[in-house]
Amino acid sequence: MKARIYLDNSATTRTDDLVLEAMLPYLRDRFGNASSIHTFGQEARAAVEEARCSVAELLGADAREIIFTSGGTESDNWALRGVFRSGYRPGNHIVTTRIEHPAVLATCKALEAEGAEVTYVPVDHSGRVDPADIAAAANHRTILISVMHANNETGVIQPLEEIGAIARERGILLHTDAVQSVGKIRVDVRGLGVDLLSLSGHKFHGPKGIGAMFVRQGTRLAPFMTGGSQERKRRAGTENVPGIVGLGAAARLAAERFAGLGVRTGTLRDEFEAALERRLGGVSVNGSKEHRLPTVSNLSFQGLEGEAAVIALDLDGVAVSTGSACSSGSLEPSHVLTAMGLRPEVVQGSLRFSFCWHNSEDEMREALEVVVKVVQRLRDLRGKARS
Repeated sequence: MKARIYLDNSATTRTDDLVLEAMLPYLRDRFGNASSIHTFGQEARAAVEEARCSVAELLGADAREIIFTSGGTESDNWALRGVFRSGYRPGNHIVTTRIEHPAVLATCKALEAEGAEVTYVPVDHSGRVDPADIAAAANHRTILISVMHANNETGVIQPLEEIGAIARERGILLHTDAVQSVGKIRVDVRGLGVDLLSLSGHKFHGPKGIGAMFVRQGTRLAPFMTGGSQERKRRAGTENVPGIVGLGAAARLAAERFAGLGVRTGTLRDEFEAALERRLGGVSVNGSKEHRLPTVSNLSFQGLEGEAAVIALDLDGVAVSTGSACSSGSLEPSHVLTAMGLRPEVVQGSLRFSFCWHNSEDEMREALEVVVKVVQRLRDLRGKARS
């Protein structure tokens, strides 16, 4: 049976063998509760703190600024709700963008029902927000600006450094959903100027169910869960020690692989895109080519229905998506591509290919042949149906 090819790494990545190897002892022999004072507990505590240091180093942060969570969605929820309820300054206004992940957009909608005022800033045709629009949207009652670092559908990277400067000048907290960028490109919280940052382990070869939030020292944030004193009394509950260990291992691997990932994966992506355009025609990149992750290619195919293509490609052994995994099954068009002003037929004919460290040149060549075959077949069928 032919091996299947996985090109949906923005949805999730395979847990790396080295990460699994690091986790296994904490699933078997070193099973202590990290809050216990005996040897079993202290073994677990030491592993948790080692992982905290690894995640902090990946972000250019201090270990005391890292809080472990269940993943990106929790981190996003906590950042928005925690700031809104912290009372760190008068106001109830939040500024965000129209292309955020549902974990941010749905939380903003929920907070509106609690009395928040939210401004949803547009993006341009390339999928980038203009910092001037963020500055214009902020006012004396703005308590938080939340702008994602890299988009989950297009991979487009936002100008966070400029937005960070605006936030600092106004005394407003800045949060970024960096779930897609952490582990793919270098992320420096000091350089970006963020106060809060969300990340998720399963997006860069860690396990599912574990994430973290960077909280700059001195940032007031209401606790997410109350109970025990875990995570400096900010997030109660017994720590997920195996998951935390896995996240730490994934962070160390990412730091080692940055240079190779950017060059090798970016090259494979560019060659893949060029070959599709050359052999199929009517193929265009959605979003900025200059400001995007090396791991994402969001392409529009003229005369194609994206959902049908995903199913046909899967039957031929290649896994891709039309956009966010959190929106799969939705009949609504991509809110990201729509916000970029793309025509409905362009949005409908778009596919997201997302690559990772483990994808090989042979896989990419084989995937290319499958995509060409499937797109040609579906275009032919569509043409016959219209004739």
